[in-house]
Amino acid sequence: MTTLRIATRKSALALWQANHVADLLRKAHRKLNVELVPIVTRGDRILDRPLAAIGGKGLFLKELEHALLEGAADLAVHSMKDMPVGDSHGLELAVALPRANPFDAWLSREGSDLSSLAAGSRVGTSSLRRRCQLLAARPDLEVVELRGNVDTRLGKLQAGEFDAIILACAGLQRLGLGDQITQELRPPEWLPAGTQGIIGLQCRAGDATVRTLIAPLADQEAMLQARAERAAAALLEGSCQVPLAIYAQRRGAELLMQGLVGKPDGSLLLRARHVGAAAQPEAAGRALAEDLRAQGALDLIHALRAD
Repeated sequence: MTTLRIATRKSALALWQANHVADLLRKAHRKLNVELVPIVTRGDRILDRPLAAIGGKGLFLKELEHALLEGAADLAVHSMKDMPVGDSHGLELAVALPRANPFDAWLSREGSDLSSLAAGSRVGTSSLRRRCQLLAARPDLEVVELRGNVDTRLGKLQAGEFDAIILACAGLQRLGLGDQITQELRPPEWLPAGTQGIIGLQCRAGDATVRTLIAPLADQEAMLQARAERAAAALLEGSCQVPLAIYAQRRGAELLMQGLVGKPDGSLLLRARHVGAAAQPEAAGRALAEDLRAQGALDLIHALRAD
């Protein structure tokens, strides 16, 4: 293979990620030609409805997966948190890049942090996970749906449509916008989405040529965290239609797992913490999920889906 084609969304952040991967591949293989295949996904086209109402974050990657399966591309670059917890038929999540800042970013127009923002202020987010944690901490705030790419969301904040918004630290920092962050929302009080901050590389199952080319980019620590967090999410039937947060933190030979499931209005948060073996990340993730299930997490999740 002399040319490797990378399928990517057309947003600024997706293109940054794809170009980052392309640069790494060119450095690893001097004679390899790398081309981008930009694709507009259904999730990019539908901006007037909440993600949970139109099928979830999988809408951001279906067209990229089709490009792989149809042979129009050889590799797809994803924000791993947008990927379903199980591999799509005929495809595999082959490599995780080193994890960037996994936490959520609080951005406010006047520089107020989460605790000091005035009661009744409007806070924008498209995430049920962020909504439930926000309202649990500050039930006196108004949470308003916010869709669009990073520039669109920042523009709405600066225009005064919102008093604060919540985004991912990793995306802002990758785009050189880290100075816009007012506060990082960190564990244990605030938990991120599973695999947030990890770029995942997806290829056709059994494609040994592509697997060999991308192998030098693999980060084992990030993949360990991803395996634990995705295992927990799978048992909890995770999707963006579920207010679910999971975070795995390596501590030597141990893996500290933290998770929560909540009601979107913040009236109930189920929390769990588990310390497992780093050598068995899936087992640690499943143990965390079983703790949440014992508290009634699946009943809560099924009730939300029924509604």
